[in-house]
Amino acid sequence: MAELLERLSQARGVSGCEGDVRGIITDEIKNICDEITVDSMGNVIALKKGEDPSKRIVVIANMDEAGLIISGITEKGFLKFKLVGNIDPRKLVSKRVLIGEDRVKGVIGMKAIHLQTKDERENVVGADKLFIDIGENDLKSAEKRVKKGDYVMFDTSFENIGERVKGKALGRSASCAALVKALRGSFKYDVYACFTVQKEVGARGAQIVSRRIAPDASLTVWAAETSDMYGCKEIGGCSLGKGAAIDVFDKSAVADRYVTDALAREAEKEEINIQRCVLTPYSSGMGAFQTAGDGTVCVSAAIPCRYECSPVSLMSLSDIDAVTDYISLFLRKIGDMI
Repeated sequence: MAELLERLSQARGVSGCEGDVRGIITDEIKNICDEITVDSMGNVIALKKGEDPSKRIVVIANMDEAGLIISGITEKGFLKFKLVGNIDPRKLVSKRVLIGEDRVKGVIGMKAIHLQTKDERENVVGADKLFIDIGENDLKSAEKRVKKGDYVMFDTSFENIGERVKGKALGRSASCAALVKALRGSFKYDVYACFTVQKEVGARGAQIVSRRIAPDASLTVWAAETSDMYGCKEIGGCSLGKGAAIDVFDKSAVADRYVTDALAREAEKEEINIQRCVLTPYSSGMGAFQTAGDGTVCVSAAIPCRYECSPVSLMSLSDIDAVTDYISLFLRKIGDMI
């Protein structure tokens, strides 16, 4: 698990540029799934046939991460950019980045504090005031190395910190790794493992997959920001190290209460650590399935993550294992619950 998690974390996967992540995942599942399809958007739809094809069970995990995209180059060779996904600009200054397929190295900069206006010093500086410095002195030399439309990912190393791990894009990396591992089991009904694109810009891939498969039940696997940091109120949120965050209500959808409760009881029997959460500040991909076609039975499981959608995140390995076990539980039990 740790080795796959590291490879996924280090891969380039900003929304709309998920090819490297897709390659890792398809290589991992090619010998454990019966059919693998990549649709026109880039979603990976893997079918693992069961003994009984009468029901379609879906688990989705997103392959994309938040990042940046180059929008312009100044006469002095600095790069301007736009945000891709929900990133707090306050977390960007002085962060190292890699640009384009050649992974051109750069650092995000802004004016020094003694050069800022009073308004800039006293208020949050927007992304439009920031730039990327790649060490060039003029437009022509910068254009030889980068171009408009190049995707930008954070240059963050993956490391173990005790029982926890830190790295970039841990949300999508851990979700995909957990689903890959859970697929190694055997299941009664047909299972569709869907690794989707463009979740960070509106769950677009999940919307396409939901209409294509029209499942009887779906589980959305994602990452939820914890509320256990210093200065936060922990009411309703999730905490690191306490297991899978079972999302009963978020901004995108309301989980099926009967199935959520039934799975919680089964998880308790199997000693899978879970924490029930109301994650109203966040949106999962669950809503894409709940409202597609005639609708479907939807539940959600999130991996607690500190500093999600930032240059570096922190996760507990035990939480990732708990979500992996919960996915397996869902795939084994859901068919007889609906």
